[in-house]
Formats: sequence, structure tokens, C-alpha cells
Amino acid sequence: MITAIAIDDEPPALKVVESFCSQVDFIDLVKTFTNPHEALKYVNKFPVDLLFLDIRMPSVSGIQFRKQLSPDLMVIFTTAYSEYAVEGFNVNAVDYLLKPFTFDRFLQAVSKAHDFYKFFHHHESAVQQYLFIRADYSLVKIMLEDILFVEGLDDYLKIHLNGRKTLVVRMTMKAILEKLPEKDFIRVHRSFIIPPARIEKVRNKVIYIGGKEIPVGGSYEKIFFEAYGNE
Repeated sequence: MITAIAIDDEPPALKVVESFCSQVDFIDLVKTFTNPHEALKYVNKFPVDLLFLDIRMPSVSGIQFRKQLSPDLMVIFTTAYSEYAVEGFNVNAVDYLLKPFTFDRFLQAVSKAHDFYKFFHHHESAVQQYLFIRADYSLVKIMLEDILFVEGLDDYLKIHLNGRKTLVVRMTMKAILEKLPEKDFIRVHRSFIIPPARIEKVRNKVIYIGGKEIPVGGSYEKIFFEAYGNE
């Protein structure tokens, strides 16, 4: 799942991006902004993967704004002015959408971003041994074998690690599940994902891992106990 935000000084333009993102299953548009300065504060605190960015805004141009961000952040420019296209690509934009754009053209742009994302995150690797997570204003490499369990807290996740400090990231449970290999991890509660290999014992619908108690949710107990033994 690609996390994204959108910046445009015109609310109707943001509504279009919101509507189109809602029709794409690999884009999670977490927030929209009409004020680029507020957006910059947000991105510095909660890193995302993709930015939909208007070029011509009153307080700062999209080109100038992009230069303040990490070069790893993917950007799709949106504008009503075709003369900015070359300048947009000069700052390594994934694509350039000329308003008003159709859903098909939007899908073409985000599909290109998806291809970049998969390549960067090694989703096509035959054997996945690690993943990269955005946290603390950088990409942090996590070995899968070090994950004790993942705990969901509203808009955040706590990734509990063996021998390392717990990592707190802004991410959804759905997004982290898509990064983790299905054969090695299972969701056992609306707020918990575990690697079954780390289970120490199970008693009364409670899983014990690393001295912690993890409940098995009612919606997940049938699948869990069918796969890993009866109660």
C-alpha cells in the first residue's frame, strides 16, 4: 500500500484526487492540504511514499516545495498550466497530470508510481528476508526474523523487535500486512499481527510471545486455531 498526501490551494481539485484515490486499491490517501507549509510540517513528522502536488500555488510553487523534500519521496505534479511540464520532470517527478485529467490518465500515473514502489521495496524478490519502514524521518531496515509482533494503535503501529527498541510508525494494519510475507505472519486480533514461529504458548485464547500476552480476537480465532492447533 502506497501512503500519500495531496496539496492544492483549490479544494475542488483535492476532491478530484480524493475521489480517484478511493478507486485505486494500492493508494492510501491519508490527508489533503490547501496550505503547503502545513503539509511540509506533516511530511517531516509523518513520512509518506507519494505526494500529489499542485505546481502553481500562491505562497510557494510546487517546484520549490518539492526541492525541500527527500529525493526518495515520489511526486506526481498536478497543474492547469502545461508550460511547467519540463520543469516538473527536471526535479524527478514520477508523472505530470494536466488539469482537468481523467481517471484513466490518473491511473496511468499512479500505476507508474506503484512500479517504482515495488522495485524500491523489493516486493518481487523471491525470498523476502527484510523490509524497509519509514520512521524517524528515514527508511529503517527491519529483518523479518527480528519481529516479535506488530501492535496497532489508532493511526500508528508499534513494531516490537527482538533485541531492539520498539519502532513506532504511522502506518495502517492493512499496509503492514501487505509488506509481510503471508506464510510467516498472521493477524490474530484487530490490533495484533504475529509471526507464529515466535509463539511460546497459547492458553485460554491468549498468545504468549516474548513475555507479552496477545489476545486472539473473536473474528480471527477460527482461522488461527484451525491453522495452529485446537484450543
